[in-house]
Amino acid sequence: MNGPRAGFPNETISRDQVSLRELLPEDAPTVAAAVDAEILRWLPLLPNPYRLEDAAFFCTEVAPATLRSGKGIVRAVEVDGQLAGVIDLKKADWRARTVEVGYWTAGWARGRGLTSATVDLLSRWALTEQGFRRVELRAAVGNVGSQRVAERAGFAREGVLRWAGLTADEPTDIVVFSRIRTDLGDALA
Repeated sequence: MNGPRAGFPNETISRDQVSLRELLPEDAPTVAAAVDAEILRWLPLLPNPYRLEDAAFFCTEVAPATLRSGKGIVRAVEVDGQLAGVIDLKKADWRARTVEVGYWTAGWARGRGLTSATVDLLSRWALTEQGFRRVELRAAVGNVGSQRVAERAGFAREGVLRWAGLTADEPTDIVVFSRIRTDLGDALA
């Protein structure tokens, strides 16, 4: 891609009671407390146990560096003033206009449709406001909850990548989902 380096704006994205905002240093205790066994089960690259120091590093170093790199954006999911999880766009290819979405949700916020709404909100923003053509979502075959999130958020299941991921340091198959502009309706095709 010629011209200035592409990147995401550091803005808050909101709809209804959900706000996707910048992670702040003061979020670290809430992030650390929210990362439970279920999150660690499906995100094995996180330190285990996940300590306050890990959360502080994530909030103050990793998230800002991701934004600066132009390859992604990390947002705190805030619902009615309470941090309910984290969602990000990563592996942004600004030339091909493709990106991957990832997320985790605090235990108290699971099972309420919040995660699907959040994934819908961020993927729509990527496709409409940021001009991406494709948003990809990957979930371990055993992570039925994340697969349901993808489907409820309007993603199409594309297939399975054999042994493409890890859970508990064991290889696992990964289900690939995608959402493209035409999935949002004719006005954006």
